[in-house]
Amino acid sequence: MGEWIEIASSDGFALACYTAAPKGAPKGGILVIQEIFGVNAHIREVADSYAADGYLAWAPSFYDRVERRFECGYTPEEIAKARDIMAGSSFDTAVQDMAAAVEGLRATGAGKIGSVGYCWGGSSSFLAATRIGIDASVCYYGGQIARFRDETAKNPLLMHFGEQDHGIPMEDVEAIRAAQPGAEVHLYPAGHGFNCNHRADFHEESAGLARARSLAFFAQHTA
Repeated sequence: MGEWIEIASSDGFALACYTAAPKGAPKGGILVIQEIFGVNAHIREVADSYAADGYLAWAPSFYDRVERRFECGYTPEEIAKARDIMAGSSFDTAVQDMAAAVEGLRATGAGKIGSVGYCWGGSSSFLAATRIGIDASVCYYGGQIARFRDETAKNPLLMHFGEQDHGIPMEDVEAIRAAQPGAEVHLYPAGHGFNCNHRADFHEESAGLARARSLAFFAQHTA
């Protein structure tokens, strides 16, 4: 089980942050970036799982500026609420708050820093690579990456997309691949949200393979 702390952004705003620590000295730090559903049970489980694999994992509540410690599930009503919250949360502010989290993670002495994000967080993890620069960034089905695809990455990138994702056309994935030739891009026989075992879109085989590739990527670049 992790714990909640607060981290201060550059403008003095305090964000809640779920933290999960490994049993021994960390291999590195991992910034876990939420979906639109906030730092809910699934995202906390993701952070816990990276801690179990030896990393100090921080999952900031990036929608705190709209609603403090917002989290929800996956019913149509909850999805609509989450989209409203997302609409009030700009990527520019997210970058500012991610930079504060990266700085906080570095201050712990955990070592090199990676990021992993899902959906909205996948796009944000891409921006952590292009606008902040850390040691490694993993992006799961980031729907807005195509919009930012021509930005220059400052660190290695690994991206996961589902071939059956109705929200991210394959032409967008190919455009991202062309714009980011140095990135490692993988496709899976799955839909959007395939990593989340709380959702109907969960695809166990794809999730397991993507997870193994992500751990290998972090071992290569953050160890």
